Amino acid sequence: MIRRTAFALALSMVPAAAMAEGTMPQMDFQNPLTASQVVWMAVILVVLYLTLSRWGLPQIGSVLENRERQIARDLEAAHAAKAAADRAVAELNATMKQARDKAQADIAKAEVESKAKAFADAKVLNDKLDAQLAYSENQISEARIAALAAIKPVAADVATTLMARLTGKTPDEATLTPEIDAALLARQAA
Repeated sequence: MIRRTAFALALSMVPAAAMAEGTMPQMDFQNPLTASQVVWMAVILVVLYLTLSRWGLPQIGSVLENRERQIARDLEAAHAAKAAADRAVAELNATMKQARDKAQADIAKAEVESKAKAFADAKVLNDKLDAQLAYSENQISEARIAALAAIKPVAADVATTLMARLTGKTPDEATLTPEIDAALLARQAA
């Protein structure tokens, strides 16, 4: 920090040292070169001023105006594009909502139809199974009756043989047949 301050102080003394010898060489108007340099500097500055004021600055102004118009057009186009995009998004959301609602309605309809079809199929299958069960029960009943009818002569022979061995007498066919029929009916009812 001290170095910088010393350096700045030394630099500020340089013009004072130049003035101590007399005047600054740039401001020595006694020198004929200095007067011509000042005249030429004034001519150059006037030409530069006229050139810039008549040609350069209007060019820059027109560029800035064109740029401002272009930016305004771009902003208008951007606002229009944003509005169009917002409308497109709103349409997309509405379309998606309609599609979602339609899909849900289709799903509900398909579900109702499939339940109705499943119920109808189950009813048909149940009726078919009931018919098959009734047929099977009828077959079993007929087979049982046939089996009991086939057992009747065997039961009569076995009963006659047992009675003959146990009692030594042959039972009467008229007494034995109703007893066998009653036993078979009791067996058939169970």
